[in-house]
Amino acid sequence: MTGTPDAIGALLGSGPRRVVPLPEPAERERLRVAYGLGKAETAQALGISASTLTAWEQGRRDPQGEGRAAYARLLEGIAAQLVAEEEEEEEQEEEGEPEEPGAGAVAEGGVPQAVMLDQRPDGSLVMAAAAPCVQCGQPSVYRAQGRPMHLGGFCRPPAPGAVSAPGAVPEPPPVPRTAVAAPVAAPEPESAPVRARARGAEARGGKGRRAVEAEDWEQTAAARFPAGPLAVVDVAADGRGLVAYGADGAEAAGERPAGRGVAELLEWALRARLGSARLHRYGKDGDPLLVLTDAAATELGLPPAGRDEKTQYVARIGRLPDTHKQVKALAKDGWQLTRRGFGPWARIYREPEAGRRQCVQLCVLPWGALDGAGWKLPDGLAAPELARLLGTYARRVHTPRGSTAVSGLELVTALRPPTRPVRTDSGWTSGPVEGSRHRVFDAAPPEVPDEHPLAAEREDGAVLVTEAWDWHRPLTDREAAAPFAVGLDVNMAFLAAAGRLNVPLSEPVHELNPAFDKKTPGSWRADLSGLALDPLLPNPFTADGSAPTGPAWYSTAKLAYAVELGADVRPSEGWLRHESGPYLDPWHKRLRQAYLDTMAALGVPADLADRDPAAFLDAMAALGDGDPAELAVLGAIKQTAKGTIGKFRERPRGLGYRPGQRWSALDRPTWDPLVRALVIDTATVNLHRKLARLHAELGTPPLAVLSDCAVFAAPGPSALDVLRRPDGGVSTALRLGVSPGHVKFEGSRPIAEIRELLADGANPARHIKTGGLVSADE
Repeated sequence: MTGTPDAIGALLGSGPRRVVPLPEPAERERLRVAYGLGKAETAQALGISASTLTAWEQGRRDPQGEGRAAYARLLEGIAAQLVAEEEEEEEQEEEGEPEEPGAGAVAEGGVPQAVMLDQRPDGSLVMAAAAPCVQCGQPSVYRAQGRPMHLGGFCRPPAPGAVSAPGAVPEPPPVPRTAVAAPVAAPEPESAPVRARARGAEARGGKGRRAVEAEDWEQTAAARFPAGPLAVVDVAADGRGLVAYGADGAEAAGERPAGRGVAELLEWALRARLGSARLHRYGKDGDPLLVLTDAAATELGLPPAGRDEKTQYVARIGRLPDTHKQVKALAKDGWQLTRRGFGPWARIYREPEAGRRQCVQLCVLPWGALDGAGWKLPDGLAAPELARLLGTYARRVHTPRGSTAVSGLELVTALRPPTRPVRTDSGWTSGPVEGSRHRVFDAAPPEVPDEHPLAAEREDGAVLVTEAWDWHRPLTDREAAAPFAVGLDVNMAFLAAAGRLNVPLSEPVHELNPAFDKKTPGSWRADLSGLALDPLLPNPFTADGSAPTGPAWYSTAKLAYAVELGADVRPSEGWLRHESGPYLDPWHKRLRQAYLDTMAALGVPADLADRDPAAFLDAMAALGDGDPAELAVLGAIKQTAKGTIGKFRERPRGLGYRPGQRWSALDRPTWDPLVRALVIDTATVNLHRKLARLHAELGTPPLAVLSDCAVFAAPGPSALDVLRRPDGGVSTALRLGVSPGHVKFEGSRPIAEIRELLADGANPARHIKTGGLVSADE
């Protein structure tokens, strides 16, 4: 039966019905809590039960009908009044300024255009006192180009003929999802210096507020954590309670941490505002780190390490059982553990409060958290000294998050976060950060380790072999007559290779007979057996330095070098990546600067070798007598660089793994063995190029190479005896210096010992050290 004309006309006359937009659930709760409303009174005002309001705020149920419209009005009314006094004062100061062209852009026909609302550097929306929107006249707490505005299309003009009473505030319109859902945390207050610079810049006709905010996001982020990134917690000297030492080694200001349990300690860390500022404007702030000494762990009731799985921490298992009373106590207090559980490095979190993340990481020393795994700490280190050591690493590199390899990988993603907030017509979504790896994809069959499921799909021998050199050869007559052999080691060779290196950002594509392109990272099958090279140098295309004997798989770095050496490269197939970029470059720059700063603190500045090569060698020889804490930081930085590259090809480990299964590391965007191959191969190519230059310049070839250490026959036991030119100068083919990529003296031995090592089939480069400072590179 058809409807009556009057009923249809009534439906059409009411206009189209659209779902009233609401902020995301977490933002709904944040607004209510920030306004000081309880659940019971809020639910009563809305005419619903408290359990229904809880379901709305947790996203388990979606408000409908009139209840949804009332809820939307309440939330926008709350947002309109949640304005800091400093922002109100700022608006008063700006009254009377001429309106900027385009602030209230309107399309033809009077329909408001969609505009981008102003954002802070952390992605949250700029909020100020409610003021009439320049498009619809209704109050809005949001700003576009500094002017009050709703997002175009969400403005709700007043009903025709409606007249407001004098002094009355118009009813706020429903808040759009796009306008409120974006910030996960409450907007940070803007500092007075930032406001002053912004007003000054605008007055001079220069950069406006958003430009100044963009420049100051680092200072704004750092101001959120006045207590620093970490604290080492120990028992107080008088034995009464706990004491915390900050990253500078001094006792943390304010209240002391409670010793009644782990949950109370976590609460203290959040109240103390421990944490670290993000390293990228689209990144995440770092969670606070609490390092527990043996005494502090005992005071908190944590079990000692041992073999009893029920009552002690068992290293073989790596975590407390979920049935342990400490784990149950945390759950009772609302805290949760990640999948790795409560172990030496435990990340403990609970549901965000008022939109703010609440997460703390523990480093439990009696469970071996800093025993090995790239960390080599001085014996008997007191809590303040340990705090200073870890604080130095945190300041120069990154807050420790486990092993040095894990910390290095976290540094990569902190500097290159995978996603950023992007506004669309329907709200906020996540978009990729340019130059970052934001997707998970499998590598190509030739690149994966034998444990990977894809390894079963490849033919025997169809493997991209990428390992550092382990090569030596017989002595020439001239070398046998020399009195000494001298080893020169490349500083941070893998780190140096990562600078501006073009690495893949997308999945591999299989192609047959592809034309070689040195700008396309990938694996290529080609035949380099016909390329004749200097037999006194290791061949750069095999791990053992021998000449290739037929077709094999090579990375782009190796094949590009073959072209440089004159090869006619014709790949028969390839696994290629058509999206690429210098993904590791920010990581390279930060670690490089950390290494140089640490060496300078140990008395070896970056320019010392250029000014005085002999003084540089003397300073390096005395390095082992330097500050033990700085030496520990130096070793950790070196291991961070190496370990990070290894993480890109992390193999399965732990209990319960069966061959052929996938393992958890494969689900990271940062798992890609081609990245590791490109870094190692680039380091190998760089060293071969330098060795060839040195041989051409001085007629001095290496007699052995192990990874980044090369050994030469020399008339004396010093590095200068290898690098001295006939005119008295020092060769720069292998450049002495502290910078990554430069070389240092590794050791020397009489040539007679070298002959004995070669006769036994041993690589002299493995045994060239003569004592003193032991390189952490090996």
